[in-house]
Amino acid sequence: MKIVLATSNKGKIKEFKNLMQNDEVIAFSELLGHMDIIEDGNSFKENAIIKAQAIYEKLNDENVIVISDDSGITVPKLNNEPGIYSARYAGVDASDKDNLYKLIDELNKKGLAQSPAFYTACIAIVHKNETYTVHGWMHGNVINKAVGSQGFGYDPMFIPTGFDKTLGELPHEVKKEFSHRSKALELAMRVLAQF
Repeated sequence: MKIVLATSNKGKIKEFKNLMQNDEVIAFSELLGHMDIIEDGNSFKENAIIKAQAIYEKLNDENVIVISDDSGITVPKLNNEPGIYSARYAGVDASDKDNLYKLIDELNKKGLAQSPAFYTACIAIVHKNETYTVHGWMHGNVINKAVGSQGFGYDPMFIPTGFDKTLGELPHEVKKEFSHRSKALELAMRVLAQF
């Protein structure tokens, strides 16, 4: 199955390719070049749909399957920040590291060494002008320091429930068993099996 990913995030592309090894998975930029998509939705679901539909329309091929993912981390004790703004928490052109350290700073401002948090992933699938969405979640705690170099984004500061290490310390093989994206992708695969 040929699937076009509506993302330019290298970490997400790598993760999707690892999770979908039996399919041909390509980033939209390989077909369309650079393209800015304005994510102005009010939820992960709305933003995932915006991205998938924009790429599907640009490709202009009803047989293509476009998958997008909108995901992020939510810390209830920080007014549910960063939430849908996870990728641009420290500013529009912020790096993963900038966003990570801004969240650490916000925890420190509140005097929190750790706090409950959860990741959300919404996957949108567009095929033959139909749109489908699924969600996955991963719960745990954020800590006020970065530990480990695995993963990307906020992984070095997130300890999943049932573990004593951050996602930055856990190998990909372990993380893929329970991550928010893995859970959403498992549901997405059920949708894709219907095509």
